[in-house]
Order: sequence, then C-alpha cells, then structure tokens
Amino acid sequence: MKVAVIGCTHAGTAAVVNTAKLYPDAEITVYERNDNISFLSCGIALYVGGVVNDPDGLFYSSPDQLADLGVTTKMLHEVTAIDTDNKTLQARDLTTGIELTDTYDKLIMTTGSWPIVPKFEGIELDNILLCKNYNHSNTIIEKAQHANNIVVVGAGYIGVELVEAFQMNGKQVTLIDAEDRILNKYLDPEFTSRTEESLQEHGIELALSEKVVKFTGEGGKVTTVVTDKATHQADMVILCIGFRPNTELLKGQVDMLVNGAILVDKYMQTSKKDVFAAGDSCAIFYNPTGKHAYIPLATNAVRMGTLVARNLVQPTNEYMGTQGTSGIKIYEDNIAGTGMTETAAREAGLNVETSTMHDHYRPEFMPTHETVTLKVVYEKETRRILGAQLMSKVDLTQSINTISVCIQNQMTVDQLAFIDFFFQPHYNKPWNYLNTVGLQALAPIQTQQEVHA
Repeated sequence: MKVAVIGCTHAGTAAVVNTAKLYPDAEITVYERNDNISFLSCGIALYVGGVVNDPDGLFYSSPDQLADLGVTTKMLHEVTAIDTDNKTLQARDLTTGIELTDTYDKLIMTTGSWPIVPKFEGIELDNILLCKNYNHSNTIIEKAQHANNIVVVGAGYIGVELVEAFQMNGKQVTLIDAEDRILNKYLDPEFTSRTEESLQEHGIELALSEKVVKFTGEGGKVTTVVTDKATHQADMVILCIGFRPNTELLKGQVDMLVNGAILVDKYMQTSKKDVFAAGDSCAIFYNPTGKHAYIPLATNAVRMGTLVARNLVQPTNEYMGTQGTSGIKIYEDNIAGTGMTETAAREAGLNVETSTMHDHYRPEFMPTHETVTLKVVYEKETRRILGAQLMSKVDLTQSINTISVCIQNQMTVDQLAFIDFFFQPHYNKPWNYLNTVGLQALAPIQTQQEVHA
C-alpha cells in the first residue's frame, strides 16, 4: 500500500506515525514544503517571550525519527498538482527545481492553514510579519531585538498571547482589532472585559473597533499603522488576523465549505474514495450545533490525524466531533471555554439561557480560596448544555474538559447540578462549583397546591 501524505504538522505527524505503526509494510512518503516538520505553533508566544528557551521541545518529530519508522520524508518539496481520479501527484524540489510525479493508493491531506493577509497599502514594507511556523517565530525574535514599538493586528488567541510576551520583554505594545472586544470568538463580554483591563493595567494599548487601512514607512521599513480612526507608531507589525485552509490542490475534486475547508465523513474520508484529510485543512463536526464548522485547533488536528490512520484501510473508529474546547493563560488569569458562547448562540438564532456563578472555589476556612467565575450556556427548551467559560487566578481549567464531555453526551444543565464529584477542602466545596452553576439554573418545581390548582 502506497500512502502519500501532504503536509506534516499536527495532523500530518499524527497520521504518519500511526500509519507507520499500524501498517509496517506500507510505503509512506511525506511531502513537506518547509525545512522542518511537526512544529507546535501554539508554543510560538512562549518561545518569543523567552518562557521556552530550547525550541527543540516544540517539535513532535523529525525526518530522522520518521525514517526509523520506515517513512520517506521529502523536505522542501511542494506538491503542485493532484489528480484524484488517476491517483497521481506532481511535486517540485524547492532546492533544485526538479519536478517529479508520484502515485499513491491512499492520499492523506494534512496541508493545514495559512494566515489571512489582506491587500493593505504598504503591506510589502519590511518588518511586517506573519506568525504561523518555526521560521516565522525565529524572524519575530530576531527583529524584535531592534524594535521598541510593536503593533499586533488581530486579537484572537495568538495576538493576545503575543502582546503579553512582548510587554513582558519591555516593549511598547499596541493590539488592534476591528471588533469591539478581544477574544470575541471564544469568550463573552464579562470575561473579555476583565482580560482587557488586565492588558491595559500592564501598559498594553488596545485599539479596538479600528480597521487597518494602510501601512506607511521610511527607508523601506514600516513606521506607522494607519486605521480608520488613528495612527499608531510601529517598528514592527505582526499580522494575526486569522487563518484560511490550504486546500487549493483539491479544489473541484472533493466537497468543501465555502471557505475551502474540506468536508470529511466520520471516518475522515473526503467525498473522493481513498482521499483522507485532517487538521486545519478540514471542517470539523461541531457538536453544539450538529453542523460542520471551521475551527482550527491543534487538539482537533491530532485526533483527526490519528483517526485517519485507524480508518485508512477500513472504517474502524468514528470521529466523535468536537466542542472546540480551548484555554489560555494571560498574566495571572487562567481562562478556558468549550462549545458556544452566549453571543455565538444568539447570533446563530438559538433560544438560550445562561447560569453564572462567581464564588470561592474551596472553603473559606482554607488559607487561600480564590474566586472562580463559571458561566454555562444552555438551550432553553431542551436545557441541553451548549457551552461554558471559566476564569480564575488558580488553575481550574480542567473543569472545562468535564463540561466538554457533558456537551459531547448531550447532557442537560439540570443533570450537571447533580453529577457525582468528590469533595476535599484542598480542591473544592461540598457542592463543586460545576454542581453549583447547575443548581442555579434548576427550573422551579411545582408545589402540590400548584399541581392541584
């Protein structure tokens, strides 16, 4: 069995390693256009900020490790065309320029995503950078040594983590976003407002509800970012506007969402037989809505890549879908979320209610008893849990994984109130805060008088 794998980061590495172990006789060839594989891109801010000093720890694997499994890795090889009807592909050696043609029995598309780069005036100026891969991170670190005013465009997870890292390194930092609040896709306003206050308390300038219009510079280097409302000084600009799936190679050959994300079935197979896909190039099945959505996360990628391998020869393990569970630490705040925010649910036209608890996570007689804020979003009619968000100074983020399981299993907020959780004063109260937020949402019961009225 000849297996061709296009791209080798989170999903690709998981698919390759598991395929090699499950099918030791398979002839596996990886095509990777970069000069490295398996980079853990969500560690970029930690690397830039100096928390991680040795970048080697940010790699899952290497060509040598894959070779030990019998895998051929063609580094700096860009696949230029795929013919899924005839099961052939064409690739170019980026070092020599030599073109080659290869065949396959099974194709695994793990081409990932690429940053969105709008065609702003002045985008070609030096020191306007992207933040996606290992080479990007090294360039950012190198150029940041000579920059004082750093502007980050895009207030998603990566943008927020980067401004924190730069501020902690003594830089003057501005965060620009066209939306009126940061992290708006992941958190509701009561959580983002507290995070915004924290960023501002640390001296980070927030330029929200501002759209970038152009960049200006001197001597070929960027000096200012011009928005529709203000001008911001910048020695360096990092674009973190969002990501788009890398799927041009299969356009018109497999089913996709409008944005180009590949649709796969529950066994990770595309609409074309023997063509599988995983990771940021794919749409995922989003359990809170029961529909496909584009949610590029490393956790989704490694699960999907592993499932590709297990289903490559015959359907074996079904994909369970995802809740889009994620977390972030900003200064002293530990934040996590799963499923839909109240904002997203209402924008989707769902009739939802919420329950929010704000209390000490363990008994007040303990030496410390930090506060936790936990919000659960649930469907009004069915009372099915759709999402949750948590924030606290102490790390309680694993609790969001518990609610992710609740959403996965279509549990109700009333059931959450009475789930069996242990009690130990070091960790919680007799009513765990997960129970408490469910208890607060319990529907009132009818009294005997009301029943017979």
